[in-house]
Amino acid sequence: MRTISAKGLRAAALAGLSLLALAAATAVHAEDKAEATDVDQLVVTAARTILPASALPLTVDVIDSEALTQQVGVSGSIVDAVSTLSPSFSPTRQKLSGAGETLRGRSPLYAINGIPQSTPIRDGSRDGYTIDPFFIDRVEVIYGSNALQGIGATGGVVNQVTVGPPADGVSGKVLTQVTAGHDLGDSVGGKVAGLVAWRGGALDATAGVAYDARGAYYDADGRRLGMDNTQGDVQDSKALSFFTRLGWQLGDNTRLDVVANRFELKGDGDYVTTTISARNPAPATNGNRVAHLPTTSFRGVQPGEPAANRVETVSASLTNTDLLGGNLIAQLFFNRSRDTFGGDVNDTFQDVAIAPRGTLFDQSSNRSRKLGARVSYERAVPGIKGLTGTVGVDAINDRTEQVLIETGRAWVPPTKFHSVAPFVQGNLSLLDDKVHLAGGVRFENVELKVDDFTTLAFYGSRKVAGGNPDFKATLANGGIVVEPVHGLRLYGSYAEGYTVPDVGRILRGINIDGVDVDSYLNIEPIVSNNRELGAELKRGPFDASLSYFWSASKLGQLLVKNSGGIFDVQRQRVEIEGLEANVKARTPVPGLIVSAGYAHLKGRTDTNKDNQVDTDLDGANISPDRLNLAADYQGETWGLRVQIQSYIRRDMQDALVKDDFTGYTLADAFVRYKLPMGALSLGVQNLFDSQYISYNSDTTAPAVDRYFAGRGRTATLGWEARF
Repeated sequence: MRTISAKGLRAAALAGLSLLALAAATAVHAEDKAEATDVDQLVVTAARTILPASALPLTVDVIDSEALTQQVGVSGSIVDAVSTLSPSFSPTRQKLSGAGETLRGRSPLYAINGIPQSTPIRDGSRDGYTIDPFFIDRVEVIYGSNALQGIGATGGVVNQVTVGPPADGVSGKVLTQVTAGHDLGDSVGGKVAGLVAWRGGALDATAGVAYDARGAYYDADGRRLGMDNTQGDVQDSKALSFFTRLGWQLGDNTRLDVVANRFELKGDGDYVTTTISARNPAPATNGNRVAHLPTTSFRGVQPGEPAANRVETVSASLTNTDLLGGNLIAQLFFNRSRDTFGGDVNDTFQDVAIAPRGTLFDQSSNRSRKLGARVSYERAVPGIKGLTGTVGVDAINDRTEQVLIETGRAWVPPTKFHSVAPFVQGNLSLLDDKVHLAGGVRFENVELKVDDFTTLAFYGSRKVAGGNPDFKATLANGGIVVEPVHGLRLYGSYAEGYTVPDVGRILRGINIDGVDVDSYLNIEPIVSNNRELGAELKRGPFDASLSYFWSASKLGQLLVKNSGGIFDVQRQRVEIEGLEANVKARTPVPGLIVSAGYAHLKGRTDTNKDNQVDTDLDGANISPDRLNLAADYQGETWGLRVQIQSYIRRDMQDALVKDDFTGYTLADAFVRYKLPMGALSLGVQNLFDSQYISYNSDTTAPAVDRYFAGRGRTATLGWEARF
């Protein structure tokens, strides 16, 4: 197996981190950015307050436009960008499905301008691919369980803020890219994108389109990566995205914005990994875990419809910055998604009443529609000096089902989810802003509605009585921020996050008689708490941050693979704790910044249901420890970034799945050169062409046909111009 001296790199990385930590005494914000952005004074819209981040007892990162351009120029996706820059984010699967990708050991909530992209009732795990990065101005990351954005943010929030007109008149940008891996034939892909914006008087408009055609991916040994034909793959695919934003300044303090986005990523279906049926006589894969031989793919016609993801979102936002002395934000949104999964003759789909066992081909489609509203009002509380209060309410109506396309069977019955959640928050400034006390409460009122249904034959064709269960939860948060001396910020917090389990997985997996949805314990909600202590230092050329966190849920959610190879949900107590440290230093060389980050996570669950955790979480449920190193130079003409991510090996013999993680180290580079018109860039992923097995494949009991390697060296040449 060809690797760049991982042991030597890890030793050098640890030494570099130690030197930086000694110089700074603690650590920095995790968003390794080319230019310093004062996150402390930035208003983070995902926090749902106009107060600066320095007043909030939260760990917050903002990936600005320049840093985002660098990372997308290397990897091509926002998910990879966030994963690369955030040490406590798990390695991505490099697939369309994000199942098992976690932030601080729990699922993050992806949002666009605050609008949730998840489908929690039947989680298709496609919420990281719902808009093209070309239309995103910055990404806000809030770490840890919290209910600020409502349902789903048990690991944190990844909020993507869309672009708008930068100035009066006509402006815009265009982008062209070519990407290639080991093979200059079918590995070649390309992207073209354009956006035009106009602002004049009270009106403005932005419109754009992006088209991305990805080729096949290759590992460092020159083997074509195995296709995830079932869950979906980003290789050998085409994505088309449309974006529109209309703005109207109704007065000095009032503005209306309407944003629409349509995104579709669809596989070409040109490759297969195994012989799926007589309809597809492709050769069997030679992937073998024992022999350390990863799954590959072959030219062939994939039966059925290729895996795809289609998302359509429309939102209208009204803001008034001086309504009765306060700030009003009101938002109405509609979101519709269709996740198409690839097909096969999986045991789960077999039904002898339809076809002889082992011959029935089928595939599923996850379909969801959401209509929601979010309103908040914030102002200084009269009569109490330094107190800022926020009141609001969120409402959402979600209808989700999962159907089998070929036979028309309902795998997951239509499930309706209704939620109304009023909330109140307060932030009290004391001692001339040296101390901030923050706290609040959110009242979740949730109702599910499921009609009578019958499970698939694989589960025994069980008749399940529908129901209309409702749940209520009171979610509290509180914290303190202290700035004892200028440049040093200390904080402690407690926050609760809330989500429902993957109801669809649970309902479709019922294999006993006499179940009534109204009394079925396994669809009760997940409430996770997050306790955190943190310190941030900004002194001279150094920025540093250090945080330690604990997270627990009495009735958590785990993904466990069944005999048919499908992941089912198990409900068990889960406890997670971790440490994250980051440091950034501006060097004596003008424009050169070096940075380092480290994350250590440990998660355990209760397998014997005695309310005591006893078993480590596996790779499908928690990320590995990681060390990041980066050097970033920005000059007037040249820009250069080199970054290293070292995923540290872990003994998993006490885990749910006993697949030890061997660890691996990757390096990336990005170069940008300013031209008389626009800029030329070159991004290289896996710079030293290291051969490795992806973390998810290495730690989740991989079957022979799903032992996936990671991408080998891949180069992306791009040209972007702004006008």
